[in-house]
Amino acid sequence: MLLVRVFSFLHTTSVRSTILITGGAGFIGVNAAERFLKKGWNVVVFDNFSRRGTEINRSYLEKNFSSGLEVVKGDILRDQNKLAELCERADVVLHLAAQVAVTTSVVQPREDFEINALGTFNVLEAVRQSKKRPSVIYASTNKVYGGLEDIGVDEGDQRYSFSGGLSGVSETQLLDFHSPYGCSKGAADQYVRDYARLYDMKTVVLRQSCIYGPHQMGIEDQGWVAWFMIASLFGKPVQIYGNGKQVRDLLYVDDLVDAYELCVEKMDALSGQVFNMGGGAGNTLSLLEFMDLLKNDLHMDIRYSFGKTRPGDQPIFISNNDKFTKKTGWKPRMDVRTGIGNLLQWLQDNQEQLSQFYR
Repeated sequence: MLLVRVFSFLHTTSVRSTILITGGAGFIGVNAAERFLKKGWNVVVFDNFSRRGTEINRSYLEKNFSSGLEVVKGDILRDQNKLAELCERADVVLHLAAQVAVTTSVVQPREDFEINALGTFNVLEAVRQSKKRPSVIYASTNKVYGGLEDIGVDEGDQRYSFSGGLSGVSETQLLDFHSPYGCSKGAADQYVRDYARLYDMKTVVLRQSCIYGPHQMGIEDQGWVAWFMIASLFGKPVQIYGNGKQVRDLLYVDDLVDAYELCVEKMDALSGQVFNMGGGAGNTLSLLEFMDLLKNDLHMDIRYSFGKTRPGDQPIFISNNDKFTKKTGWKPRMDVRTGIGNLLQWLQDNQEQLSQFYR
């Protein structure tokens, strides 16, 4: 009986791993936090709650998880001591906090630089100087490849395609930081990689394509999949910048979080490397095709017009995920049409809450 009681005590008081998620109350952050909480991790959400919807996401997590969750309000720029304290307790840092819009970076390049480049530097320094030395997963972007001017593009009736039969962009593509956003995220991307080489830290960079899914509260200049659907639900017109033939590969957020888990599991083998991370050639849509899907498949009424192409906008980007797949076995599981249906269902279920932002 005594042995049984001792075993039970040790089992219930075993130390759980801790993940610190910067920007953890954002769209990707709340999905990652939920997954790791369900897997039995301690999750520390570190967020300044400046973005719309973050308080809703915080309430969602606090309502659904009575233990294992800690929410800390703070800023990766201004609260370096607090950040350092949290890194001392973490086994993994998932760095998602960022300025996320190309258009905002053009208008406010200094703020974009400070948040994305300097903010990431602060995270890296907090980890480097910590005794625990948690591993770091950094959410980079396909924008580090710039406009891909060296890759030929063909124009069809409803979409662009790569010339010469190219199916997707690999990590061997030359970096070409285009737009302040591309520069700030690209600089951070390279810092994260170099800290693994120079300071023997464990880091992984994921150059993410278009991520979508539940909890995405998109706006015009970021999160376009959700934004177009939200605009339709609330009767708002949208503008397409360019001719609408721009193509993106879409990755469902659950598939992205699967990749985060694999980065944690296989960190020793992946450390110091960068990986493209998108829906791949099997999950692509042009804007025009997306509009048709909303109207014809989902029966949504959407009004749109066309404007000038925005600076730094790639006519086509499709991620070649082969490098990460070969290392981990990962592949996207969610097809794009089912995933968009799931997002619509979430938006409809939460339409009353969302009305405070979009009415």
